[in-house]
Amino acid sequence: MTTAVSSKSPSPTRVEGKFMGTLVCWILGLGSLVSWNSLLSIGDYYYALFPNYHPSRVLTLVYQPFALGTMAILAYNEARVDTRKRNLAGYILFTLSTAALIVLDLATSGRGGVGNYIGICAIVGLFGIADAHVQGGMVGDLAFMCPEFMQSFFAGLAASGALTSGLRLITKAAFEKSNHGLRKGVMLFLAISAFFEFLCVLLYTFIFPKLPIVKHYRTKAAAEGSKTVAADLAAAGITKPIEQAEQFERLSTKQLLIKNIDYELDLYFIYVLTLSIFPGFLYENTGKHQLGSWYALVLIAMYNVWDLIGRYVPLIKIIELKSRKGLMIAIISRFLLIPCFYYTAKYGDQGYMIFLVSFLGLTNGYLTVCVMTAAPQGYKGPEQNALGNLLVLFLLAGIFTGVALGWLWIIGNGKF
Repeated sequence: MTTAVSSKSPSPTRVEGKFMGTLVCWILGLGSLVSWNSLLSIGDYYYALFPNYHPSRVLTLVYQPFALGTMAILAYNEARVDTRKRNLAGYILFTLSTAALIVLDLATSGRGGVGNYIGICAIVGLFGIADAHVQGGMVGDLAFMCPEFMQSFFAGLAASGALTSGLRLITKAAFEKSNHGLRKGVMLFLAISAFFEFLCVLLYTFIFPKLPIVKHYRTKAAAEGSKTVAADLAAAGITKPIEQAEQFERLSTKQLLIKNIDYELDLYFIYVLTLSIFPGFLYENTGKHQLGSWYALVLIAMYNVWDLIGRYVPLIKIIELKSRKGLMIAIISRFLLIPCFYYTAKYGDQGYMIFLVSFLGLTNGYLTVCVMTAAPQGYKGPEQNALGNLLVLFLLAGIFTGVALGWLWIIGNGKF
């Protein structure tokens, strides 16, 4: 039975379904990056297959133009894009492309070669398209809901890295001494990732839109003029037109861009710095140490674990950074990590490098959540959706720039 909801009718209790919504947002965040983090975590396998092709750098560089280009198109047209179709398309594409990596490896019997490498690059391009659909769509959607949902979604993003790193260490240890052990571990690993992506499809389709607190926020956004939530409201049984609570002049995307340029540059600079180091530098520029083939995997795991911890730190309100000027100062100060990494890789031992990587992850997670939860405050639903898309666009632009700058680490060392 369908129901009509007026903006003047009593709102559902704000906390009704809040815990379940927070949990689902965490899983949806995990699914937004679990495929990509899986690809990063099996970097040792691709370095074994393609030792001369710089897989961690090349695959990251292939991924980003597709993600950034698609995100730019979607951000420009966000007011006309159905959020439900956008997010489901992204999660389904993630599921299929992750399964395609398994199929490609089975079809080629785990061989190297240019043809196989090009196939992997093509699948990585699909990852980028899926990422733009999901991250921009989910952040825009959550921007007009409670800040806890946004925090939980970004914690899930970081959890995908921690989870994939942990699973990768387990599968490497379990299959290391068996025949073709590295490949077996990778196949199991990718199958688990595909399962998580399929779980996200089910959660977003059947669970998330029907939560009372989610229906409340989407109904409120529709009453404020949002057109992107119609399909999600219909999925929740709300099919009749929602009465407009008020008429207001919405800020244009350009106006939102200008008014929030500091937040957008915050995200850009956070990820320029992080992706210029992670993961390429950690795989190719840290030298040989006692941990041997485990060293890069341990560094990746430490980054991901501390990135996850950092995204929960803002929940301690006394140390949550809200000042716009303070955020910019803290983010620019992170660039001092570049000489630290350079000299530690050249002269330090693995303990110092593990500490630096942990600090990189901690600050990345903490500052990302501080910016993402502060920026959308004070706007109406349609404006928050648009701003969420702009924030993700700058985040992806920062990742792309950081990945490109990461190649500077190997200039002159004979690895080209």
